[in-house]
Amino acid sequence: MRILVSADMEGATGVTCPDDVLPGGPGWERMRPLFTDEVNAAVEGLHRAGAREIMVNDAHWSMRNLMPERFEWPATVISGRHKDLSMMEGVQGADAVVFLGYHAGAGLEGVLAHTYLANTITGVWLDGVRASEGRLNAAVAAEFGVPVIMVTGDDKTIEDAEGYAPKAVGIAVKDYISRYSAACRTPKWAIRAIRKGAAEAVALAGRREPVQAGPHRIEVEFDAEHLAGAVTVIPGVERDGERRIAFELPTMYEAIRCFKAVTTIASAAMEDHYG
Repeated sequence: MRILVSADMEGATGVTCPDDVLPGGPGWERMRPLFTDEVNAAVEGLHRAGAREIMVNDAHWSMRNLMPERFEWPATVISGRHKDLSMMEGVQGADAVVFLGYHAGAGLEGVLAHTYLANTITGVWLDGVRASEGRLNAAVAAEFGVPVIMVTGDDKTIEDAEGYAPKAVGIAVKDYISRYSAACRTPKWAIRAIRKGAAEAVALAGRREPVQAGPHRIEVEFDAEHLAGAVTVIPGVERDGERRIAFELPTMYEAIRCFKAVTTIASAAMEDHYG
């Protein structure tokens, strides 16, 4: 049995502000061990329940955040950027996927809520439904026939997951107060809960019939008009309003890669202070 753990950082307990997740700063250095320990707890729970091949995809920012030297259970860690499927690299051939440390989507309630870009994007819609990174990534997994078996993050993240993976085990390690504050469980509590949840989630693993639900339409709303214009250099991406763009592609594999291109170009079109 091969299980992928897609590990983001904003949803780890203790994480509440940008400094906690921006690589290189003291807050990030402080939170890296906590984040890594939550991932290790998931790996341990999966192993104890019978999973023998576990791949962890470091899916946050520079994608070089985890501290493999802290792992106590065997796993393969995918580190670094520019991966074919970004946050979902490794889903090809997996029997299940765990979304660890995830968060709510742009424009919604949730600790450090966003979708791909920390700010700038104010909303994303997949086939007419408001979409977090979790919903987008779950659609990619479904196309490969891979079920989402567990989601961890704040309570708003778990509520969001009920819409795209209703059978998945949900572990809330903190409760939303504002975008930059939360009532956080202690790291020891989070580790125990994640370990137990992962062990239970293994029962949900097993490849499904791939979902061929395309074509898929993705709409993106920005906080500035010029960004909508900038991303239309991508073939097939068209304006859908003053600050909105949309595109439609036959598969989620193509759609998520196009979305990644949209966010990359939008990032390059932003100025430091005015966005």
